[in-house]
Amino acid sequence: MTAILLAGLVLGVAGCGSEDNSPKDRASARPETPRSTAEGNGPQTEEPTETLAVLKGQEGLELVIQSAKRDGGGFMTVTGRIVNTSDATRVIPAQVAGDEVEIVKHGSSLGGATLVDSVEKKRYYVLRDTDGRPLTTSGISSLGVGRSTSVFLQFPAPPATTTEVTFQLPTFRTGTIKLS
Repeated sequence: MTAILLAGLVLGVAGCGSEDNSPKDRASARPETPRSTAEGNGPQTEEPTETLAVLKGQEGLELVIQSAKRDGGGFMTVTGRIVNTSDATRVIPAQVAGDEVEIVKHGSSLGGATLVDSVEKKRYYVLRDTDGRPLTTSGISSLGVGRSTSVFLQFPAPPATTTEVTFQLPTFRTGTIKLS
């Protein structure tokens, strides 16, 4: 009887969350890339066949952009993969988060990315949630040899008349991507 009572008590306590992790915080938190995939220990998924651009980065890192799609709400989502083509584990440079205090304070992300529409002469920055977190993949620290991880970034959508933009991410070369 004591064992049953103790088991119930343990389960009841385990179900209680801390005050620091309120439902509001859980609802607004962005999903992070699983560490096992980012560090090269987990399974990789099949990549889409289309490649819009390949941006070379430092020390064998590459950003492969696979789609840039306008969403119904006036947003544009860019998806792809960061790939380690080198013969050693590579740390993702902190500079990819950019240098804006509001983004940097939320940790590692791809928050420094921009889209440039040279026809309309506009630059689009990564969107943020109401707490200032960038709407991008976050939490990527390193990639193992030959490994890759999926990434996404959300921007305000350029006008429907804009058919291509220049994608920029600190420490990577720029690239032109076609929009759909």
